[in-house]
Amino acid sequence: MIYADNAATTKMSETAVKTMVSVINDDYGNPSSLYGFGQRAKEVLESARDDIAGIIGADPREIIFTSGGSEADNQAILSAAQLGKKNGKMHIVSSAFEHHAVLHTLDKLKKEGFDITLVDVHENGLVIPTEIEKAIRKDTCLVTIMFANNEIGTIQPIREIGRICRDKKVLFHTDAVQAIGHIPVNVNDDNIDLLSASAHKFHGPKGVGFLYAKKGIKLSSLIAGGAQERGLRAGTENVPGIAAMAAALKEAAPRINETAAYLAKKRDRLIAGLKEIPHCAVNGDEKNRLPSNVNFCFEGIEGESLLLLLDDKGIQASSGSACTSGSLDPSHVLLAIGRVHDVAHGSLRLSIGEDISDEDVEYIISSVKEVVTYLRSFSPIWRDLEAGLKEHIL
Repeated sequence: MIYADNAATTKMSETAVKTMVSVINDDYGNPSSLYGFGQRAKEVLESARDDIAGIIGADPREIIFTSGGSEADNQAILSAAQLGKKNGKMHIVSSAFEHHAVLHTLDKLKKEGFDITLVDVHENGLVIPTEIEKAIRKDTCLVTIMFANNEIGTIQPIREIGRICRDKKVLFHTDAVQAIGHIPVNVNDDNIDLLSASAHKFHGPKGVGFLYAKKGIKLSSLIAGGAQERGLRAGTENVPGIAAMAAALKEAAPRINETAAYLAKKRDRLIAGLKEIPHCAVNGDEKNRLPSNVNFCFEGIEGESLLLLLDDKGIQASSGSACTSGSLDPSHVLLAIGRVHDVAHGSLRLSIGEDISDEDVEYIISSVKEVVTYLRSFSPIWRDLEAGLKEHIL
C-alpha cells in the first residue's frame, strides 16, 4: 500500500504513540486536581505547552489547547468578531479558498450583520498582499488567511500579510493546520496574532490541537462549564493527546528543512511525470507549495472513479479536502482559482509522507497514467473532445 493522503491525516509517529500510552498508563490524573497525582498530570500538560510555544516562538501562556483545527479556527474568528463588534468594527477580510471551518464561521457572522470580503485567489493559488491591503477598511476587525492551502498546497505570503495588518492595527489570524510541522512557522517573525493547528496533520493524534493567541487579545470561550485553560476552554484537558501532540511536533521541528527537501524532490518528480499526461494541469504554483503536495486536474474524467481505481492498485489518494469528501459539488478551492466545473470534477490530490520511495513515486506515475487512459477510453465527454465536438479546456 502507498499512502498518499497525508493532508487528510497522518500516521502517528512511534514517539507520539509511546508518549500517549505512557501518559495514559502513568499520568492519568486530572490536571485540575490539587493532590500530587493530579499535579503530575498538570506538569505533563504545562511541559507540552512550553514545548509547543517554544517551537512556534510564542509564550506558553499564549497557547490554548483545543479539540483540533476547526475548533481553534472558530474560537479565533468568533473572538475577534466579538472584540470588533464592541468597537463598532464589523468587517472581516478573508479569501475564497479557505477551509470550511473558516468559511462557514464567516457565513454565520454574516447572518449576524458582519460584512465579509473574500479577496480573489489567483490562478497560481496565491492571494496578493496588496489586494488584502486594499480590502482593509476603517471598520475591519480581522483578516484571516490560511498559511498553506489544504487542497492545492500553495503557501501564502503570510509574513507580508501580517505586516500589513500590524501597520493597519487589524488582527491577523491564520489557519496553519497544513503548515505546522511541515514548514517553518514563527508567530513573531510572521506577524501572526492568532493561529490554529491540529495534531493529526503532523503525526500526532486526532482530536487535539491548539490555538495561539497573542498576549493582550481577549478570547471568547466557545464551551462553558469550567475554568480549564485559564477559563478559555472548559472541559478536562486531553492530557495524553496533548502530550503526544507536543512529542510529534518536537520530533518534526529539528528536521523540518531536511524533510521538506526530501519530499520536494519526490513532489517535483511526481509533477513532472504526471504532466506527461495529455490535457491535464497542475493546480497551484508548482514551486511555492507544500513539499508534500501534488494536485492535478485531468480533463474528461471523474475524480471519484480515478480514486477508486487507484485504490485497487494500492494507492490511497483524494480529490480534495477530506472534510467534503461526501459532496458531489466540485472543490470550492479549484473553482476559486478559475477551474471550470467539468475540469474541477477530475481532480487528484496526492499528499506524500516521509516513507515514500523513488519506486513508489514511479509506481504512482505509471498507475495514474494507466487509469486516466482507461477512464477516458469509455468517457463520452472525452470522445466528444477528441472528435472536436467540444473544445479542450486544458
